[in-house]
Amino acid sequence: MPMPWFLLSLALGRSPVVLSLERLEGLQDAARCSPGLSCHLWDGDVVCLPGSIVSAPGPVLVPTSLQTELVRRCYQETDCDLCVRVAVHLAVHGHWEKPEDEEKLGRAADPEPEEPRNASLQAQVVLSFQAYPTARCVLLEVQVPAALVQPGQSVGSVVFDCFEAALGTEVQIWSYTQPRYQKELNLTRQLPDCRGLEVQDSIQSCRALPWLSVTADGDNVHLVLDVSEEQSFGLSLYWNQVQGPVKPWWHRNLTGPQTIPLNQTDIVPCLCIQAWPLEPDSVRTSICPFTEDPRAHRNLWRAARLQLLPPRGWRLDAPCSLHAQATLCWQAPSRGPCQPLVPPLPRENVTVNMALEFPLLKGHPNLCVQQVSSWEKMQLQLQECLWADSLGPLKDDMLLVEAGGPQDNRSFCALEPSGCTPLLSRASTRAARLGEQLLQDLHSGQCLQLWDDDLGALWACPMDKYIHQRWVLVWLACLLFAAALFLLFLLKKDHVKGWLRLLKEDIRAGAAATGRAALLLYSADDAGFERLVGALASALCQVPLRVAVDLWSRRELSAQGPLAWFHAQRRRTVQEGGLVVLIFSPGAVALCHEWLQDAGPAPGAHGPHDAFAASLSCVLPDFLQGRAPGRYVGAYFDGLLHADAVPALFRAVPVFSLPSQLPAFLGSLQGPRGPRPGRLGERAEQVARALQPALDSCLRTPGTAGMGRGMGPEAGDRT
Repeated sequence: MPMPWFLLSLALGRSPVVLSLERLEGLQDAARCSPGLSCHLWDGDVVCLPGSIVSAPGPVLVPTSLQTELVRRCYQETDCDLCVRVAVHLAVHGHWEKPEDEEKLGRAADPEPEEPRNASLQAQVVLSFQAYPTARCVLLEVQVPAALVQPGQSVGSVVFDCFEAALGTEVQIWSYTQPRYQKELNLTRQLPDCRGLEVQDSIQSCRALPWLSVTADGDNVHLVLDVSEEQSFGLSLYWNQVQGPVKPWWHRNLTGPQTIPLNQTDIVPCLCIQAWPLEPDSVRTSICPFTEDPRAHRNLWRAARLQLLPPRGWRLDAPCSLHAQATLCWQAPSRGPCQPLVPPLPRENVTVNMALEFPLLKGHPNLCVQQVSSWEKMQLQLQECLWADSLGPLKDDMLLVEAGGPQDNRSFCALEPSGCTPLLSRASTRAARLGEQLLQDLHSGQCLQLWDDDLGALWACPMDKYIHQRWVLVWLACLLFAAALFLLFLLKKDHVKGWLRLLKEDIRAGAAATGRAALLLYSADDAGFERLVGALASALCQVPLRVAVDLWSRRELSAQGPLAWFHAQRRRTVQEGGLVVLIFSPGAVALCHEWLQDAGPAPGAHGPHDAFAASLSCVLPDFLQGRAPGRYVGAYFDGLLHADAVPALFRAVPVFSLPSQLPAFLGSLQGPRGPRPGRLGERAEQVARALQPALDSCLRTPGTAGMGRGMGPEAGDRT
């Protein structure tokens, strides 16, 4: 029997820890006091007017603290409401002041001034209660006998039964006296919902709540709702984010028992579930069952994405809050570990979906951002070289560290895998061998200053010319060899021409074998359209091109998630000089219009492998900001889509109809180094023959533009 990675059984009408509430009969409010006190509750509610604070003429009663208790006010055996009982603790405040004439003349013989000091105290205590949509104020008269009047001492409490309130609401309570001798007391409480109370049989709204369980067996995660066949209820999934209001990303109205599959990659710590009966003023109950689940935290980390905000800003986009720290590091082209900067720039606490600033003067493609998060025993790390897209691939530059000190006593070292190597040292590293030349480059202004403060500075110095010097002899040998070939050509022109022609063809074939990179993005409208895209991808591999398509990367997609997979493939394709191919279909066009009109569909609203839906968040900014030409081309299939259906925004790049425009399409993919026109025509015919059976099958199949994808959040209404 496989072991689930989490198992949660949660009933929205029950909870493992529940409170049993006292039962009150009748509709009348009541008040009672501690022994020795007398109290009276005024009939009806009063107007809440605290007034200003006045000086106490002597000892007075004032409220010192508030306590609340939940009870049930019942009208019949199974017809009760939740009610809040409030206890106000009272104390004597102030003392009698001696009259001025007594201080001058001594105490008078008349004992009458002593009588008020031995008299009882009386106070009017106001209780103000607010719980949307109700607000009440009641007045309690309390009298304390003279024997209990001791300045600064507590005299007891008065208890009010009770203020009615709805389950799960927030209540606010204030207490003060009339007149008011001090600042009013206030208390805020969040009332529990049906899960935390033993009230299912007495409060009608709790009896109607559906039972919910979240279970998983391996990678299969399900929501199981066990209700009667005729009961209708609403179910909503949302991200409980710290910033901003709650916004559901999936919502359905359901009837009867349901089993709803969840995408494993959609499960993150802040994913919450809300359910309620479809009745007027019904109670809504929310649970967030994945807050402590390790795999949910890993999914959140995979879904997080770093974004560069020109000129020196950046942002971490994630559906939930992350406890992470960020720092800058230097990534060498050798693809070794990213090295922390020396001296280290301070780590920053990261707030998701909020713009942050780099402490830099200039950007550089080798500068990367490292995010480190520690959740319990899990160490998670995310790294992005944010300038790689705008400034090109990683450069073979040397990072020089200038240590602070007097102007004539500043030291320099070069950041290498072995550490920071002093430039004028006898170490056997590249930086030590080129130390003097690098210092000359620095003083002559050939190095780019990245950072500067009192601790020192960082400089990026190009190493291209030193690499070229090592190849001078090789180039000389190549020139001599070329001269020898030229002489041979002059001596045996006819034979050499034939041999050069064959060599040229071999060289072209060898260059083409490596192939240019092409990333295919499409909307999986149905199985037939997926087969058609698969046929196109296979045919392009024979051109040859290096094709990436999500059909061939299902396992990688499930592990990383569609957004992370597309982001990695797009970056690799652009860095290698390839093209991203947007294949338009009716489903893809609908998604594009949905993004352009509604600022994008909710994440998780499509299939677990739908890279096209996930990629639009990155593709659309490229088109809106004019970065698409040279990186993207479009395509659609004859008979499945009309040319005018392609959104106007995407016509900023070439859009080809297949297979009628295959030669131009292949020429655009292969670039200026592609084969001659005759050879290109032959390859276009080969691709057309491979495409035609799959295209004919799509044209014969009705409803190719859209098809449901089963029950679950990915097929639900998006709000």
